[in-house]
Amino acid sequence: MKGNLYLIPTTLGDNEPLEVMPISVKSVVESLTCFIVENEKSARRFIKKITPTKSQPSLELKLIDKYVDPIEVNSYLDVCMQGQSVGLLSEAGVPAVADPGSDVVALAHKKGIRVVPLVGPSSILMAMMASGMNGQSFAFNGYLPIEKSDRKREIKRLEKVSKEHQQSQIFIETPYRNTKLLEDLKVILSPNTKLCIAANITMPNEYIKTFTVAEWKQQQPTLHKIPTIFIVHASL
Repeated sequence: MKGNLYLIPTTLGDNEPLEVMPISVKSVVESLTCFIVENEKSARRFIKKITPTKSQPSLELKLIDKYVDPIEVNSYLDVCMQGQSVGLLSEAGVPAVADPGSDVVALAHKKGIRVVPLVGPSSILMAMMASGMNGQSFAFNGYLPIEKSDRKREIKRLEKVSKEHQQSQIFIETPYRNTKLLEDLKVILSPNTKLCIAANITMPNEYIKTFTVAEWKQQQPTLHKIPTIFIVHASL
């Protein structure tokens, strides 16, 4: 029989794993020795935190980052064909959603390997849940363009799509650019467009607020270097 590919979520910050995910995640991590990870150091730290008695020398960690050879990745699931299960471990949150790993999941489907997603924190979905916006129709857009004119054009486009389809638009930014993005949103978006800012989700200093752009102009939350989700919803 083939082994499974388990999609293993991690915490969104430095809190205890079992505060934000079920015991089933711990059980799966305990059962595995082979993991596909983005960063070996942080992966070992998470595994040790959720399963303190697990032998670290017994772990086989395979990297999936921007430097890895795609040909090498194609061999990562060979052990599954021999009956051994593998864990795809996110750097933060859930694997393969705004996170590397979708190519590995696609490879598993191609090889007929069962893919098992495990329950854990997703900053994108948790922000959407808490935003008060349209949970029936929303889109995740990843990162906005860096170049100023391209970014302005994309923000206006997302606002137009939101207004025409009443669809909430979700996006993220590199944490050290959060403050600049918020300033751009205040200037570019219409005053009555709603904006949700969700920062440090699941952490003790979690911050989730939804106001109109006009109301945001009276406030300046501290977002520098803090993982943040932005959601826009334009009114008719």
